Amino acid sequence: MPRNTLIGVSPNVAATAILALAFVAAAPQARAVPSYARQTGMACEACHTVFPELTHFGRVFKANGYILTNQKQVQDVTGKKEQLLELAQFPPLSIMAQISYTDMKSGVPDLSNAGAPGVAQSGTVGFPQQFSLFYAGKIAPHLGAYFQLTYDTASGTIGIDNSDVRFADEALLPNNQTLTYGLSLNNNPTVQDLWNSTPAWGFPYASSNANVSPLATAAINGPYAQNVAGLTAYLFWNESLYAEAGGYRSAKQGVTNALTGAAGPLDGTTSNVLEGFVPYWRLAYEFNWGRNSLEIGAYGEDFKVLPGGSPSSPSPLTGPTNRFNDVAEDLEYQFIAEQHVFSILATHIHESMTLDAAFATGASANPSNTLQTTEVAATYYYRRKIGGTVQYFQTTGSTDTLLYPATPPGAPGVITSANGSPDTRGYITELNYLPWLNVKVSAQYTFYSKFNGAGTNYDGKGRNASDNDTLYLLLWFAF
Repeated sequence: MPRNTLIGVSPNVAATAILALAFVAAAPQARAVPSYARQTGMACEACHTVFPELTHFGRVFKANGYILTNQKQVQDVTGKKEQLLELAQFPPLSIMAQISYTDMKSGVPDLSNAGAPGVAQSGTVGFPQQFSLFYAGKIAPHLGAYFQLTYDTASGTIGIDNSDVRFADEALLPNNQTLTYGLSLNNNPTVQDLWNSTPAWGFPYASSNANVSPLATAAINGPYAQNVAGLTAYLFWNESLYAEAGGYRSAKQGVTNALTGAAGPLDGTTSNVLEGFVPYWRLAYEFNWGRNSLEIGAYGEDFKVLPGGSPSSPSPLTGPTNRFNDVAEDLEYQFIAEQHVFSILATHIHESMTLDAAFATGASANPSNTLQTTEVAATYYYRRKIGGTVQYFQTTGSTDTLLYPATPPGAPGVITSANGSPDTRGYITELNYLPWLNVKVSAQYTFYSKFNGAGTNYDGKGRNASDNDTLYLLLWFAF
């Protein structure tokens, strides 16, 4: 499901974003990478059902800091046998590429200045949609990383993508129980999580950057990805009970302070800046029996956001904030056999908004709102070769005619709401064929039964929710 937001921005910024979002969706989630297979000497199926969904072993590998290896190491120790260096002879590097084609059921308006009415070209080719370089594996004893550098065709730039640096160690407890403990330094809330039921690694694992996205998304569900830095500490008891706590600060990409001429400090020319250190928490329990595993958990984050402004319309980073308190539940079930693989992923996010800043400036009609997000997906594969996923998604929330604005007079619609409602629902169906474990060919179709508050004429300009139905074809490989 696309993940964009206009929450807590000024009306001018929102108007610009509405037009831009017609052509740009959030970057797809990623990835499983072959450098881990090279590092460990194990095939992809040890850690994944079908990439990028993790197995129990894959979750344990991640919790232990990505450091398990069978490669020959360059080592150095002191006279007291203290380890100074343990470095693989070959760096754990991988490359990933996505080549895609996207076609919406009904075209969006052509916003050229030619004056003649028309629609944008039907069908969008991404060649590549994304191209990524990874360092994924061990750095030093107890220290590993997942670093992703990506070229994204939507922005036409190369930048940092999902990244997670971990320190991890393990203690042996009485009765042969284990306690894994560690620290994660990462740039996307839930990217460090071990289960595929949370936003950063949830289905769909890849999506088009040329489709149309709804107005509303929970703060923990993608809007701050790659624009924050977080440090969290975690415990994983007996490969079952997981607890994590920490927080995030803004780490905006591509921002220059006009006074210093450098990347910071952040000031009023930057929008949606976190106020200080915002807390994050996670609890989960996984039970394994036979070929089955079941995880039930909860997670959340309390965002306090200073609206700020833009270089052309700065606003000091002081005063009232917009607060987005997200509390979520999640579930993951897996059955893994030689020929059949089946999984269910589910999450429900409740967001309570306290919009002191937006209400004071007229960017919100209500001083407080709520938003509910539900996603449930079922996946089946035969021999890890052919299979697919069906997902139901739904967003509901408070009606707010300023936060979810109508189409301005004389402007095209598409990403607006005639009734000020964020309500959106639909299905995603995806068929996949894997000729090899590191190559996937996908056909994905997104159906909308409601979009931004209505099924028909949702924008007041005659566009229906089903007009945004999208076909997405993808060739995805990594090596």
